[in-house]
Amino acid sequence: MIRQKLANLILRLAGWKVVVTQPNIDKCILCVAPHTSNWDFVMGKLCYTAVGRDSSFLIKNTWFFFPFDIFFKWIGGVPVDRSRRSNLTDKMAELFASKDKFQLAITPEGTRKRNPNWKKGFYQIAVKANVPIMLLYLDYGKKEAGITGLFYPTGNEDADIKEIKRFYKDVQ
Repeated sequence: MIRQKLANLILRLAGWKVVVTQPNIDKCILCVAPHTSNWDFVMGKLCYTAVGRDSSFLIKNTWFFFPFDIFFKWIGGVPVDRSRRSNLTDKMAELFASKDKFQLAITPEGTRKRNPNWKKGFYQIAVKANVPIMLLYLDYGKKEAGITGLFYPTGNEDADIKEIKRFYKDVQ
């Protein structure tokens, strides 16, 4: 409750608003786009917290050392060891299966600039975990964040990702 009130205060002072048309569901991938700035993480976390929702996110395991590990676990960090080859999509699907509630935020562009060639891991995790993809945006032009789309993967990866990208076409 304190985190939610603080997040709302910060957003109000910064002139941002959050538009929510989708219900808070127990399990989903949060597709956050476009990813154009290091501030996206901060703004995304603030906006999601302001509406009383909690999400996890992937972060390099090298950030998990004292005292940062305490902080990152507290805000939902899931450590990833990028030095070893592993099937992250399988591991994330297992994590979804082991929890009653789990929302995982992923920026599909994989970089902090507009990238038409999205990484497909977010989609593959959703398919393997059998969860929908919640579509979230951060529009810096309007100072608006939105939780306004929900997509159920059909298994046709290319067509589905095209459809998801269409959702973001007018977001600045």
